[in-house]
Amino acid sequence: MIYTLHYAPDNASLIIRLALEELGQPYRTALVDRRARAQDSAAYRALNPAGLIPVIETPDGPVSETAAILLWLSERHGALAPAPGDPARGAFLKWLFFTSNTLHADLRIAFYPDRYAPGGEAALLAGIKARLASHFALLEAECGRHDWLGGERVSGLDLYLAPLMRWAQIYGAGPRWFDAARYPRLMAMAGALENRASVAAAIRAEGLGRAPFTAPQPCDPPEGSAL
Repeated sequence: MIYTLHYAPDNASLIIRLALEELGQPYRTALVDRRARAQDSAAYRALNPAGLIPVIETPDGPVSETAAILLWLSERHGALAPAPGDPARGAFLKWLFFTSNTLHADLRIAFYPDRYAPGGEAALLAGIKARLASHFALLEAECGRHDWLGGERVSGLDLYLAPLMRWAQIYGAGPRWFDAARYPRLMAMAGALENRASVAAAIRAEGLGRAPFTAPQPCDPPEGSAL
């Protein structure tokens, strides 16, 4: 079984690339050329009608939405999340979907305020920055308290949060709007990931730099564009 990951460099597909690498699953990649708006093509919309990145093609058909892909992979391969029936599963799912539906969604607003409040970007960003600080603070408080967030075993939630922290440091909402030092536990988790083979593979594939989470720089990918 070889998966196909439809990706763009330094997009949410990075999270799924990390998961596939951690699981040791063979996969091929298909570049979604953002400069050409390939995500709006009929071929891509047939895979994901929302036109968002990523999509993964599986034996069960295409799966989109980052959290859904992570859950699908974790259940198929028995890793990266507490298994169904595990007492820890409920809390893991709560924070995974909080990360996906609340934190990630608000980060997207911070990156593209003109799409959400044309002409009122300044007011929108002022509010969203406060919301994001609160979201990260909640996850900071949970980090290290559970095996599935900052624990010894890497989870899908770790793999989700580290790229979000990267993007918060280098994209959107004005210069230096995100103070990573306020979240030392999350940064320690992200720093530990930088020593893993999965991250090394992603660095090579997407031009992420030597310390993509703790000292991030804009990517310099061998193909495609992040924006």
